[in-house]
Amino acid sequence: MDSTTAEGFSQEQFLEACAELQQSAPAGADWQLLVETLGISIYRLLDQKTGLYEYKVFGVLEDCPPDLFTKVYMDLEYRRKWDQFVKELYEEECDDKTVVYWEVKYPFPMANRDYVYMRERRDLDVEGRKVFVVLAQSTSVSYFAEKQGVIRVKKYKQSLAIESDGKKGSKEWSS
Repeated sequence: MDSTTAEGFSQEQFLEACAELQQSAPAGADWQLLVETLGISIYRLLDQKTGLYEYKVFGVLEDCPPDLFTKVYMDLEYRRKWDQFVKELYEEECDDKTVVYWEVKYPFPMANRDYVYMRERRDLDVEGRKVFVVLAQSTSVSYFAEKQGVIRVKKYKQSLAIESDGKKGSKEWSS
């Protein structure tokens, strides 16, 4: 996969997310189906080196049009209202790029986690289909110093692709 450029993500990275949307399950590797419910399937893959899991989600949200899904996903202010695990969540302009800071509350005895990442949304025309794609990846910015007692997640990466399900809902893929 192309690396993220100083200006953002490459067109190839956005097109790779679109290609994943066309599948109904992860291709290759030893992906394990974790849960399947209400039209959503969640898979995971163990990284043998780190002991951490990578997740992929495929599914359809029948009553949520893709433009609304994307707007809600991108709306950090709204997320602060409904997500009880958000301690802090906001965007800042740093080094000529928009950076998101997100601290997630974890229950005792676990420590909170925080993320510093860039994200970018593009609305693409892929063979006549409108596909909304959001990419996010950790970045290092001196503006956001690490906090004592909070674990910084330094290898965060997320991809999300959404299109119409052909009815009144959304077909989505995320990783």
